[in-house]
Amino acid sequence: MPVVRVALDVPLSTLFDYLLSVDLPAEIGQRVLVPFGRKHVVGIVIELAESSELAVERIKPVEQVLDDVPPLPAELLTLLRFCSDYYHHPLGMTVMAALPARLRAQEPVTIKQELSYALTDAGRALDLVQLPKRRVIQHRIWQALQNGAMSGSQIRALSASAPANLKLMMEQGWAESSTIPAAPSAPHTFNEVHTPTAAQQQAIDAVAQAQGYRCFLLHGITGSGKTEVYVQLMHQVLQRGEQVLLLVPEINLTPQLENYFRNRFPDAELASLHSGLSDGERVTKWLRAQSDQARIVLGTRLAVFTPLPKLGLILVDEEHDSSFKQQDGLRYSARDVAIFRANQRGVPIVLGSATPSLESYYNARSGRYQLLKLEQRASAQAQLPQVRCLNTSNIPLQEGISPAMLTALGERLLRKEQSLIFINRRGYAPVLMCTACGWLSNCSNCAGKLVLHLKDRRLRCHHCGHQERVPHACPGCGNTDLQPVGIGTQRVEEALQAHFPEARILRVDRDSTRNKGSWLAMRKQIQDDDVDILVGTQILAKGHDFPNLTLVGVLNPDGALYSADFRASEKLFAQLAQVAGRAGRADKPGEVLVQTAFPDHPLFRALRAHDYDAWAQILLTEREQAGFPPFVFQVLLRAEGKQEGEVYAFLKRAREAAMALSMPVEIYGVVAATMAKRANHIRAQLLVQSDTRKALQQFLRAWHPLLDELPSQKLRWSLDIDPLEF
Repeated sequence: MPVVRVALDVPLSTLFDYLLSVDLPAEIGQRVLVPFGRKHVVGIVIELAESSELAVERIKPVEQVLDDVPPLPAELLTLLRFCSDYYHHPLGMTVMAALPARLRAQEPVTIKQELSYALTDAGRALDLVQLPKRRVIQHRIWQALQNGAMSGSQIRALSASAPANLKLMMEQGWAESSTIPAAPSAPHTFNEVHTPTAAQQQAIDAVAQAQGYRCFLLHGITGSGKTEVYVQLMHQVLQRGEQVLLLVPEINLTPQLENYFRNRFPDAELASLHSGLSDGERVTKWLRAQSDQARIVLGTRLAVFTPLPKLGLILVDEEHDSSFKQQDGLRYSARDVAIFRANQRGVPIVLGSATPSLESYYNARSGRYQLLKLEQRASAQAQLPQVRCLNTSNIPLQEGISPAMLTALGERLLRKEQSLIFINRRGYAPVLMCTACGWLSNCSNCAGKLVLHLKDRRLRCHHCGHQERVPHACPGCGNTDLQPVGIGTQRVEEALQAHFPEARILRVDRDSTRNKGSWLAMRKQIQDDDVDILVGTQILAKGHDFPNLTLVGVLNPDGALYSADFRASEKLFAQLAQVAGRAGRADKPGEVLVQTAFPDHPLFRALRAHDYDAWAQILLTEREQAGFPPFVFQVLLRAEGKQEGEVYAFLKRAREAAMALSMPVEIYGVVAATMAKRANHIRAQLLVQSDTRKALQQFLRAWHPLLDELPSQKLRWSLDIDPLEF
């Protein structure tokens, strides 16, 4: 009987042999149901063999070959083998992590025909008055469908109750459904909305003329029209009958981009893949991409593993964003995997950003990537905002807000323009303190503080999720005078509402956008000018285009200037440049006010001059002198457990094993993690780095098997290749 080698979702770096009976033919890449211990699990056939090193009586038979969906293509399996090898993660866990959840389950996959929803003639003729005022969601659906047909997932994104309301509208004869037809391969309809500027056309031509693989870094200032470059390149690829993969960092960016691309390419099928989809929706779209029906795949990091038989172009928007790096399990960088995939397939890849990661910028400067620049805003009327620093070292602040900031907000309210106050800390205040004994609201499970959420009277840990009621008195001394220390979005919102009682203020952070569809509704409020002042975190920092927004105020950015994380100032500049870019994107001039105690810091000087290159050069010089990436390559061995002694003993043994190998790598000492305790687990780490990627990988191939042999029953450990967080 032939033998199949199967990848299973287990933490072992091996494939498992199973016997395949003659009446159960299987191909490489096919899903199979096999016995494993006392369970039956789904695996993927990776190899076919005539025999096994194991005795025949020890090899169990394959129970079922699941042929409900096509096998995984060889190209995808090669990509997953690379990820397993490079990130030193078991092949079985790597393969299964890349699949939609439905393909990891035993139940057969049944693909529902996807429906499209549109207004009927009666629906289009409706007057809003005819819709009952209480039917807020029906109003929302009706307005959304005015722009054209929508898929089920787009409808569901409007509100959790949208499907039920849509059903009522269909019963009234105002809306109807139809099956989504297969997209024509080529040619396709292309809505030419904008004529590219000279700089945009230059970038488009450079990519279009590339023969085979080439990596381009599209460095365009905020508002320079990077999306238009993407659209024009997609048009060329779709004309050739090929597919496009576009990766974005945030789920919040997907709905607006999805709508934009549907308007520009009305008859090219688009599959949007992100964590907001149900398991059924995800597998349906994934399989439509695999069958070449979906021509544009738009998604967050996991979409990089979507099978695309006619892939012709990969685009990575906001390539600098840390969201592209997975922080648990298979710790891959979707941007780096996308570059490998483009190289493997022999197609161009474009990395776009207003503030490129230092690694990508260095690669472009050294010739590994081709640098394309967009140095002017795409709209002739839109100018870069003026950036001013407000020195907070010698002025009184009202709930963290300076008098000059309040004056600027008042001026915008009089002019009926929108303002954005950016503070990257949600909640009311970072900590609660006793004025008598100095007690602080520490988390009992973590090395962090419990954040005060005043509206629901809770103290919450943003690291482990622990929460408790706000105490009536100090647990230490019984004093009832407990004061919030520091400011968060809720406190700023409350202070602004008190100062501007007539203003319509909207808070946008992870708390206020927790419910499905809430951010979509908020964005519509902003675009309809139903909001005067936005208070928000980094959710608002990138990708959004609000024409009436003319003022951006930044509160309390100084913490990153003296952080232990060597990447902190790089992230801060990117964040501030992105949020500053929300101002003055149309014909009204924009202004950015940054409250800082260090207005003469080189970071703020570069920000005022909109000079990313000057700041990047300062950072590159510092990194080269200090021996940090991109001049070295790193791996971080992390360990965590309930007992501090066991965690440190494991890492010390790991370090001894590394030293004994005597390979050309630099091995640092065992240290506590930045968050030394999290969810009642003690956390520590060991850093190893090398001047070359090849030397580091050779070291890891020798070191990893030694780590597997170390006693580690009472702790968890992992290797993080090219770590972003320490």
